[in-house]
Amino acid sequence: MPPLPAEITQLLINWSQGDKAALDQLVPLVYPELRRLAKRHMGREGPEHTLQTSALINEAYLKLVDQKSVQWQSRAHFFAVSAQVMRHILVDHARTRNYAKRGGGALKLPLDEALALTEQRAAQLIALDDALSDLSALDGRKSQIIELRFFGGLSLEETAEVMKISPSTVQREWRAAKAWLLHTMANKPDEF
Repeated sequence: MPPLPAEITQLLINWSQGDKAALDQLVPLVYPELRRLAKRHMGREGPEHTLQTSALINEAYLKLVDQKSVQWQSRAHFFAVSAQVMRHILVDHARTRNYAKRGGGALKLPLDEALALTEQRAAQLIALDDALSDLSALDGRKSQIIELRFFGGLSLEETAEVMKISPSTVQREWRAAKAWLLHTMANKPDEF
C-alpha cells in the first residue's frame, strides 16, 4: 500500500525539526516518486545523455539532505523542491557540457564518446533555464508555477497547495506563463 501523503508530511516535519530517524523512514517512502521525477526529467534529455537516472536521483538526494534550513510544509512541497533541484543539476550538467564543447578544459575523447550529450538538447535546456530566469524577474509566481507543474509534475491542486493560492489562479497563470515562454523561446535569437 502506498504511503499516505499525511504520513510523508509528518516525517518531513519531523526531519525538519532534527529527527534523523525520520529521514531513515522517509527515504524508502519517497524514493519511488523521486525515481519517477528523475525519469521524467531524463526522458526529455535523449538516450545518449551522460547522466544516468540513478545518478540524478543520488545528486538530488545529496542536495536535499544538505538543506538544513528548509521547513517542509507538505509532501507536495518536498517533491516541488526535488524537481527544482533536479532541473538545476541538469542545467549545470548542460552548461558544463557546453563549456567543455567550446574547449574549456575538456579532455580529448574519441568522437563517439564526446557525443554523449547532444548539443542541441543541452542548448535547449540552457535556453529554457534562461527564459525561466527572465520570467522569474518579471513574475516570480508564474515562474514558480512552471517549475512546479512542468518540472515537478504537480497537479493544479498540489501546486495551489504549495503556493497557497486557488487552483483557478494556478490554471490561469499556468496558461499565461506557458504562452510567455513559448513566445520568448520562439523569438530568441539562436545562440549556438
